[in-house]
Amino acid sequence: MSMKRVDAGIAGTSVQRERWPVAAIGVMIFLQLPLGGYIFPGTSLAAQVGQEAVFWALTAMLLGYVLLVERRPLASVGWRRPSWKTLVFGVAGAAVMIAGMAVIYLVIYPAMGLSSNEGGLTAVLLLPAWFRVALILRAAVFEELCYRGFMIERLTEITGRRWVAAAVSLVAFTLAHLSYWGWAHLLVAGFGGAVLTGLYLARRDLGCNMVAHLATDAIGFLAG
Repeated sequence: MSMKRVDAGIAGTSVQRERWPVAAIGVMIFLQLPLGGYIFPGTSLAAQVGQEAVFWALTAMLLGYVLLVERRPLASVGWRRPSWKTLVFGVAGAAVMIAGMAVIYLVIYPAMGLSSNEGGLTAVLLLPAWFRVALILRAAVFEELCYRGFMIERLTEITGRRWVAAAVSLVAFTLAHLSYWGWAHLLVAGFGGAVLTGLYLARRDLGCNMVAHLATDAIGFLAG
């Protein structure tokens, strides 16, 4: 076999390996939002439990893709054994997000004449406490795995530019909150996403991001 054929074969394999992560990212972004609502329509507790089950199924699919299709360890999406730094930096990240969001709600929104989707928050607070706990746990696990661990790592490999991967991840994460929370909330989601993205880039510790995400949501959704 000539060297040209070998080089072409290697190049083809490389392109094929790059296409799969792109396809997986596309599926996770564009199907996750409407899929649960299509399968379990409505706002009843039973419907919302079904919608959350869809998210967990997507989480399992993404993990299965990494482990079985890519045949790569979870370290390839930023997971490592938790340590005291995982907890400390996670709590610190949550403190930054909570402080920044307080400024957005109390200062920036009034100055701009905007109001957040308080109806959405009220609806969440009316749900049973056990479901709210399950909700914030799923959000921390799924969103950090999808938007930070998988998307940043794979887009970095594809583009060769970590800042591009981080920017795409941040935009996708922010817009994912639009359908439920509305346009004004994108400021909050964007700020939180920026902190979580920066935390991941600095630590590359998916567990640390999950702690920060979980603690931040817990303050908002378990306060009622």
